[in-house]
Amino acid sequence: MAIYDAIVIGAGHNGLAAAVHLAAKGWKVAVVEQASEAGGAVKTREVTLPGFKHDLFATNLSLFAGSPFFATYKDRLFANGLGIVGATDTFSSTFPDGSWLGVSTDVEVTAKRIAAVSQRDAEAWRKMVADFAKDAPHIFALLGSPMPSWGSAKALWGAYRAKGASGVAELARLVLSSPRDFLDAHFESDKLKVMMACWGMHLDFSPDVAGGALFPYLESMANQSFGMALGQGGAATMIKALVATLTSMGGEVHLNRAVERIETSGGRATSVRLSDGAVLSAKRAIIANVHPKLVFGRLLATDNARADFDAKIAKFRAGPGTMMIHLALSGLPDWKAGEELKKFAYVHLAPSFGTMVAAYAQASSGMLPREPVLVVGQPTALDLSRAPEGKHVLWVQVRVLPANIRGDAANEITAKHWDEAKEPYAARVLGLLEHYAPGLSGKILGRAVFSPLDIERENPNLIGGDNLSGSHHLDQNFVFRPVFGWSRYKTPVDGLYLCGASTWPGAGTGAGSGFMLAKMLAG
Repeated sequence: MAIYDAIVIGAGHNGLAAAVHLAAKGWKVAVVEQASEAGGAVKTREVTLPGFKHDLFATNLSLFAGSPFFATYKDRLFANGLGIVGATDTFSSTFPDGSWLGVSTDVEVTAKRIAAVSQRDAEAWRKMVADFAKDAPHIFALLGSPMPSWGSAKALWGAYRAKGASGVAELARLVLSSPRDFLDAHFESDKLKVMMACWGMHLDFSPDVAGGALFPYLESMANQSFGMALGQGGAATMIKALVATLTSMGGEVHLNRAVERIETSGGRATSVRLSDGAVLSAKRAIIANVHPKLVFGRLLATDNARADFDAKIAKFRAGPGTMMIHLALSGLPDWKAGEELKKFAYVHLAPSFGTMVAAYAQASSGMLPREPVLVVGQPTALDLSRAPEGKHVLWVQVRVLPANIRGDAANEITAKHWDEAKEPYAARVLGLLEHYAPGLSGKILGRAVFSPLDIERENPNLIGGDNLSGSHHLDQNFVFRPVFGWSRYKTPVDGLYLCGASTWPGAGTGAGSGFMLAKMLAG
């Protein structure tokens, strides 16, 4: 039996970040992954044609590049092959009338675009950016602390000392507000409000869901202030650098080795049994970078002593499903709104609050949305290494979709299973893209479509194609993620810990839960 200080189940970026920090502190660590490649939801693969590198799911590495983990280990990561490409033209929205609005890191360039629709909003934008510079340290200190903890208390105390009670109350209002309420309170232009609100749909916040204002605010202000980070050659550069850094410290990564059972003795997690029959023992900790429903519904034997906890985990809700469409192109889209859109990392296609509300409501009811929200990534606008010379890739995330289909809001698709519905629904998406970028269909050299079911097949943690590993609504966020009383990565099983997107601070590539857990375990 192989014996380690810690065993990490799942080679997603949070699990790898935890392993790196523990190895740096002298722990003997093994990461065990059932797939043939590390990465979890961060993978780059040639899924259309040879030479075209597509980020299967996650593509934006800004949270990673701005994370405390990166700040601590960036020298080692760069030495082990990490490549980052910065975008100064970050995100944009184009509208049915042929207009567009976008954010670039030069605040005056952005403000000039906003002034074309509202001079008042241009001034409000400048003020919000200036206020963000003062508020960001307090917000990021809170997001970078276990929940609850002395660190989170210190972050709130620091905000109180700097801003006073009224300032802290405004931050609380931001955290609790819906996107529409927050944006209506600050701006008058519908186009500006819609451009920012699109970020809520990256999670599971339609415009009127309480608690949804924070992400649009943070993403809009962070992209304005810092730009966007993509992985050179693909997002998997992050995973490759993490694996290489870990192994250079003596850590181990075992691929194609599925964990069949977490074994316990005397109420403590002691080892993992693999599907090949091998047993790996952990002296200090077993860290499951795995959806809690899979841990407590599959990997652990039932135990009446934790029946209440298991029942609560069973009720942990997924967010909506997602479809990914990857295109190999002979050229970037010719956007109807203008050539300048070709420079942006993201182009959002969500023309109004009404469109977002309808798509969310239809998907939540099990219906295929008539007009989904599209996040169109143009990575080769920034990184030519992802495609053969003169060619491009397009990354299209379709938000939001039902995991299980009850019907079609447009009454066109009769299929109720994703294996039959994905191609006709992908055709709907490409038709929508063609409306905003005429002639795109003639540029497609190859394509690959991942339905919500395909996404779950690729990564079982993404249940129902939920790329969030659990809804981020207020009752499943902060101290409620994943279960109230168990938000600090511990579980009722001594020696067993959780990390990943199902735990605080949630989805994204920030490596927050893995790093915070590892620091709690080893300092």
